[in-house]
Amino acid sequence: MQDLYRNRDFIPDFDAVIEETAARSRAIASTVRIIRDLPYGSRSRERMDILLPRDPEPGAPLHLFIHGGYWRSGSKEDHHLVAAPVLAVGGVAAIVTYDLMPGIRLGTIVAQVRAAARHLVAMAPGLGADPARLTVSGHSAGAHLACYLAGHGPAERTRPNLPALRGLLLVSGIYDLSGIPGSFLKDEARMTHEEAKAWSPLTSRHDPAPRRIMTRGADETSPFHSQALAMADLLMEGGASVELRSEPGLNHLTVVQALADPAAPLGRLLGELVASS
Repeated sequence: MQDLYRNRDFIPDFDAVIEETAARSRAIASTVRIIRDLPYGSRSRERMDILLPRDPEPGAPLHLFIHGGYWRSGSKEDHHLVAAPVLAVGGVAAIVTYDLMPGIRLGTIVAQVRAAARHLVAMAPGLGADPARLTVSGHSAGAHLACYLAGHGPAERTRPNLPALRGLLLVSGIYDLSGIPGSFLKDEARMTHEEAKAWSPLTSRHDPAPRRIMTRGADETSPFHSQALAMADLLMEGGASVELRSEPGLNHLTVVQALADPAAPLGRLLGELVASS
């Protein structure tokens, strides 16, 4: 029986798309001003890269992108390409990374992403950005983590210190973690059933604000579709504004390239979200 979370089995050119994504990231990094490895904490991977527009205007919008990799891989450098639609509308883009499982536990990663967002808001004026114009996007595990910038897990006894967001764009997210401990990731991430229960967005509490856009590639496997539908229903029941989409002809990897293309429908949507914040 195929593991529907193992995207490599369903994308014939998996490695080629990964390399193309990294190459596009290197290309954009060679043409814009970047503040690299800006720390938001003391650990070696508690870092973000800031990509700045060529002619920034005071009070520019601010956008944070959180990469995927099933919590056990991924880098900010390979996702610089997502900054392109943000820069195209005059925004400041922050690409963040975090520690990886199994060396670190999932609750710590959630805390790191929250710390990164708070740090970015605090330093926004020094970047020429408006801290009140923060939007966030995330892909796959990054979309999962982004949920906890406007929500909290069932085991959190007090409300966490969360940044004020204008919008969330959640791409190909994993919102029910119950199947992850027994998946192909069991040795790579070593997520426990307790962690899956504590940090599944579908069993968590979510703020009705901000605006949320949820999407996934039309060619993705069934969990990414069913969980997006269930998550949208949960959010709308709680009073959130949700736009649910599916991106024709895209899979779990090519959807990132579309997000990063200012001329593609998804990339235009990211630009519009940032500009309207």
